[in-house]
Amino acid sequence: MLRAPSRRKRKAPVKRLNLIPILDAVFIFIFFLLMSANFNKVFEVQSDVPIVAVKPPKNKKNPLALTIKVKGTGFELFKGVPSHFMGKIKKTETGEYDMEELHVYLVNLKKKHAEERDIVLEPVVDIDYEVIVKIMDSVRLYRNTDEEVWIKDKDGIDVKAKYLFDKIVFGNIRS
Repeated sequence: MLRAPSRRKRKAPVKRLNLIPILDAVFIFIFFLLMSANFNKVFEVQSDVPIVAVKPPKNKKNPLALTIKVKGTGFELFKGVPSHFMGKIKKTETGEYDMEELHVYLVNLKKKHAEERDIVLEPVVDIDYEVIVKIMDSVRLYRNTDEEVWIKDKDGIDVKAKYLFDKIVFGNIRS
């Protein structure tokens, strides 16, 4: 009589993988990943989509339609539809855009056109993001040292203007 080998009769116990050390390592890794993460604040600067065609309201005068072209040599300012050249602001001697002269020019323009808030920026050269933000700040914000401009609110009461040209539209975006 033949006997079956003893190996076949005994069933080998199923070995299970111990996952506890692996899970501990994963949770510690996640903890250190979160602790070493750099959380940056992201700020948004409001800007509208370019308008293709606009019919001015019948009861209002023609809009200023102020456009600033940002070129390699400085700023060129245009107004009206079709656009008419108003002036040019060259770069400073150090080769930077003259934000101060642009701001002063726009404050004087705001005195003549107090109700206007729209402006079109057309960067026609590759320009750094930081420079565009500086231009937008020069165009949008009044400073405490600027001469006051008064406008009428919706109730007809005179109030001090809080912004220069705060409705910024990019008319030309290049990559």
